[in-house]
Amino acid sequence: MNKIDIINKVAEEMKLNQKVAKIAVDTIVDTIKKAIINNERVEIRGFGSFTLRSYKAYKGRNPKTGDLVDVKPKKLPYFKVGKELKEMIWKE
Repeated sequence: MNKIDIINKVAEEMKLNQKVAKIAVDTIVDTIKKAIINNERVEIRGFGSFTLRSYKAYKGRNPKTGDLVDVKPKKLPYFKVGKELKEMIWKE
């Protein structure tokens, strides 16, 4: 499922035209993005939570040559599945 599929589902379920559904979905996605960028935790009960994780610099290896390389510190988004969704998946 991709973004357009979600837009179509929202339009169908809420009996909206596709343009309004697109605005709604875009607003939700943009709000989550901005919160994560601002290092805020986003929690959607029953689904999961999004956070920003910081990773320290470390020494890695180039898989082709085996040479040691410095890996710079970085921040990456992280998703943790919620208990309710996890239990739904386990049941299947």
